[in-house]
Amino acid sequence: MSDASERVAWLRAEITRHNDAYFVHDAPILPDADYDELVRELRRLEAAHPSPDASRSPAATVGAPPDATFQPVRHAEAMLSLDNAFDEGDLRAWAERVARSLGIDPDGLAFAVEPKIDGLALSIHYDEGVLTQAATRGDGATGEDVTANVRTVATVPSSLAAVPGRVDVRGEVFLAKSDFAELNELQRRRGDREFANPRNAAAGSLRQKNAAVTAERALSFLAYQVVDPVNVLQVTSQGALLAKLATLGFLVAAEARVVVGVDAMIAQTSWFEDHRHDLPFEVDGAVVKVDDFSLRSAVGSTSRAPRWAIARKFPPEERTTRLLTIEVSIGRTGRATPYAVLEPVVVAGSTVSMATLHNEDQVALKDLRPGDRVVVRKAGDVIPEVVGVVVDPAQDRGAPWSFPTTCPECGGPLERVGEERDTYCVNPNCPAQLLQQVVHFASRGALDIEGLGEQRAAQLIEAGLVRDVADLFSLGVADLESLDGLAAVSATALVGAVQRAKAQPLSRLLVALGVRHVGPVAARALASWFETYQQLAAAPLVELEAIDGVGPVIAASVYQFVRSPEVVERMARLRDAGVTLREPITSSIDQTLRGRAVVVTGTVPGFSREAAEAAIVERGGTSPGTVSAKTYCVVVGDAPGASKLTKARALGVPLVGADEFEALLVSGSWRATIA
Repeated sequence: MSDASERVAWLRAEITRHNDAYFVHDAPILPDADYDELVRELRRLEAAHPSPDASRSPAATVGAPPDATFQPVRHAEAMLSLDNAFDEGDLRAWAERVARSLGIDPDGLAFAVEPKIDGLALSIHYDEGVLTQAATRGDGATGEDVTANVRTVATVPSSLAAVPGRVDVRGEVFLAKSDFAELNELQRRRGDREFANPRNAAAGSLRQKNAAVTAERALSFLAYQVVDPVNVLQVTSQGALLAKLATLGFLVAAEARVVVGVDAMIAQTSWFEDHRHDLPFEVDGAVVKVDDFSLRSAVGSTSRAPRWAIARKFPPEERTTRLLTIEVSIGRTGRATPYAVLEPVVVAGSTVSMATLHNEDQVALKDLRPGDRVVVRKAGDVIPEVVGVVVDPAQDRGAPWSFPTTCPECGGPLERVGEERDTYCVNPNCPAQLLQQVVHFASRGALDIEGLGEQRAAQLIEAGLVRDVADLFSLGVADLESLDGLAAVSATALVGAVQRAKAQPLSRLLVALGVRHVGPVAARALASWFETYQQLAAAPLVELEAIDGVGPVIAASVYQFVRSPEVVERMARLRDAGVTLREPITSSIDQTLRGRAVVVTGTVPGFSREAAEAAIVERGGTSPGTVSAKTYCVVVGDAPGASKLTKARALGVPLVGADEFEALLVSGSWRATIA
């Protein structure tokens, strides 16, 4: 498309198609980053080649027309979009433009900085304190009536005390990360397609024709705006507005901050980028607003976005690329995992060329085929995964992919066991399984044997020095010196690292052994309860099931594992080699939570998610990700998972406010619970 007008026409049609998929059908075709590139290109071309119909361009409009399935609702004030900044330079230029228009020094300007939640914009209308209507954004002027569905959202107050007249509260409907994970787990159990991301799941849940379906989805609502806040709530700044909304019972972003000056504002947006994975909800950026409402009025808005606000978009965690082929890897348990080989693409700041496909059913459900354009997602340190196919009606797709019937490593049969979704190599002598067992045994989260990575483990197995993980503890320097790349110094260092691993506590040994379904949390629960492996191995099934943080599935797995003849022999060899089979209590911290499971949901002020869990574990407790009848209490922070609260209330598990967390750590008890 060399002609600019043809390219503009194509871009407008393509962006309109994507708007309809995203805003109307809750099924985006492209990741946000790729969509943003299309919009930026269209704006550049429209600026270089002005046309009389530019005002009707999708680059100049908000959202998409509402779905005719729902009754239309005319907004009292247009729900605008936000212009985007993609780096610090964009933010600084925006702040300087705003300051110039006001005739003030940008370093004296106060900014409110909030997380940009990846959800669905919503306006909720109250009359004389009573919720009467709720509507989606739609095209900014007219939205869809979703009142019945919004009444099922736990974090939406049904009434506002002592607030007369009309009040329009705006914010974002979203699914907390934990609630999204539980929803997808439910989808998997039902054999239904998983949701690609929390935003799609939240939007699809809110726009259900049956409100009972919405009620099952544990949606949350985060408030951040009110129409005419000065007259309605008598507040004059964003900071004061958020505080007022919180007193009215709305969930607001606890991480929001008001800062003064451009440098402080940029630093605060960077804080959100650094901590995006610590937050209980998905964010794709930070929103910056002029804090003072009178200054906002002076700055004004365009037809599609306020000039007094901007969104800093973070590096994309989803991009599109080409799926070259699908291969299968064999893990330490024999599990055969399909993975995608991709055209390299930069996602979340790193180059991705491979991504997990989980299992045979997921490949079939997503209908992934070599040659497809696919969406790849990578969030922080999470293994990249293929979210789905980019639908292109004009593309001729290849044949559906079939899962292999033989192991690519040993040629043995690949089988699905019982009703499990996973496929396994059932050859116990498969070299790929042994390799991954040794690598996992030595990994940082297990026994942390420095210098024993995959390449070194492969050497040891190929040389016949290791046929079982227990063989590691009988290796001598003389055995290793004959291997390529291992002279006396490095061989001595590796033997020393293996010998030091003998002192690792029982909880880490349980992780290293790869007991099925037993992760670090369950391992700590088991080890702290029994203290020695001998006691664990002798425990009846009913005692295993009674431990907080250990359910029937984990208990059955442990019970069978410790009685396996192969494991009995391995543990005897480890004992004879001097490996510690005990969980030492060496902490000087009082074990106030010993044997108790404490679930944390939402953000606890002063603690990251990992720090809160570590604080519980240091005091002898466990911090499982789910609530059960054996849970001691649930600590409720900011933006908690609605499903955890619902389950805790149903089971009668005490709910403890985040302000009680430190008291809980000190004494193992709390002063009061919350409703």
